[in-house]
Amino acid sequence: MRKGFYSGARAPRDDGAADVSTVPQPRPVAEPRTPRWRGFYKRHERPLLIIAGAAFAVALIATQGAFSPAPQRITQEDIDQAVAHTLEARPAASPAVRAYEAVSGAVVRVRTFGGDAIEVDMYAQRATGTGVVIIDKGVILTSLHVVAGAGRVEVTFHDGLRSDAEVVSTQPENDLAVLQAKRVPDDLRAATLRSSRKLAEGEHVVAVGFPFGIGPSVSAGVISGLKREYRSASGERLLSNLIQFDAAANPGSSGGPLVNAAGEVIGIVTAILGSAERSGFSGIAFAVPIESAASAAGLPPF
Repeated sequence: MRKGFYSGARAPRDDGAADVSTVPQPRPVAEPRTPRWRGFYKRHERPLLIIAGAAFAVALIATQGAFSPAPQRITQEDIDQAVAHTLEARPAASPAVRAYEAVSGAVVRVRTFGGDAIEVDMYAQRATGTGVVIIDKGVILTSLHVVAGAGRVEVTFHDGLRSDAEVVSTQPENDLAVLQAKRVPDDLRAATLRSSRKLAEGEHVVAVGFPFGIGPSVSAGVISGLKREYRSASGERLLSNLIQFDAAANPGSSGGPLVNAAGEVIGIVTAILGSAERSGFSGIAFAVPIESAASAAGLPPF
C-alpha cells in the first residue's frame, strides 16, 4: 500500500467546511392566507356594528321582560273599591247643587215700584219677583203679574249690579213678560233652555227665586204632573198646559226658572196653589213650559 492514500474512501477535508450535499435545506414558508370573512367584515363594518347593537338591545329587552313580574289584572271588585273610596273621601254633589250652579248666574231679582217716581222709594215698592236671563245682552223673562201696572222696574243681577229695566213685550195668555235691562254685567251669561216635550212625572227639578224677597233661594222636588190648568185667584185668567211640581215656591218665586237636573230651564214659575186659610206653599206649584216663554221673547221654537 502506498503511503498517503486511503483504501476505499475519500480523505476527509479538514478545512472546517461542511458538505452541503449532506445538510438538509429549510423549506420556504408560504404567506398566510386572509380568511374571507375578514374581508367581508372590513367592507361592511359600520352596518354590521349597527345590526349587532340593535340585536343586543332586543335581547336585553326580551331578557328584562322575561324576568319582570306580570302586570296585575284589575277586577271589577278593585274598581268598585276605588270608586267607594273616592266617594267616601269626597262625596258627590247632589243634583240640586249642580243644577243651581249651572243657572245661578242668570237669575235676577225683579222689584217694581208704583207711580212714576224717579227716585227709589222703598216704601213705594209694590212687589218682588224673579227673572232669568235668556239672552246675554240683558233680555230677561219673568211673570207678567210681577211687573203689570208698575211705574218702574229694577233688576239686580247675580254680581249685585242694579239696573232699570223696560217691559218690551208681554204674553198675557201665558202670564209672561220680557224685560230689557239698561245696564248689564260684563260677564253676563244667559241660561240654557231645554224643551219640555220629553218631561216625565217624577223627574227631578229645581226652582230658583226670591220667595218673600229672600234669595236667591233654591228648592228641589219633582214634576208632579203635566198639561195642568190653573185659574188665577181673581178668576180672570185661565192658564193651561202647565208643568206641576212640588219644589217649594212662594210669593216672590214667580218669574223664576224651573230647571232640570242639568240646570237647563224647562219652565217659568207662574203660580202656587193656595187657599184663603193658607197663603204659603201648599206643595203644588205651576210653571209655564219654556216653549211658550221663548216664543214670548221672539226666540225660535225648539
